[in-house]
Amino acid sequence: MMKNLNRDELLSLAKSFDPKDKCPDCLSLSCEGWESIPGGFMTNSLECVGTLRVEDAPECWEEDLLKGMTIWSTDAPISTAFHPYNKSDVFECKHCGAKYLRYTECGGYYVDERIRELNAKLIS
Repeated sequence: MMKNLNRDELLSLAKSFDPKDKCPDCLSLSCEGWESIPGGFMTNSLECVGTLRVEDAPECWEEDLLKGMTIWSTDAPISTAFHPYNKSDVFECKHCGAKYLRYTECGGYYVDERIRELNAKLIS
């Protein structure tokens, strides 16, 4: 069973890694904001360490964004109760310990695996 993470646990995980310590694989990711996982990135180097999804929680598709921001913005807040964070899992690189958020966007005709670097300064 996957560990449910609260805001404080997420913040602690985010603070446990210095981005200067990224391995070469993680350096190839540029995901300060949400990005599609690049085709050549080896996702098996990432291990799930928890989830922000809450079992039986009411559906919430609202986004917590300031005026002019989109979920793609690099400075968009990481708000665990709002979309897409409430549908995200937290991953850690097995090599360097970098932390990421991941979720799957399922559109009408596509599935898009998305990733965002976990940044403690943006957790609200």
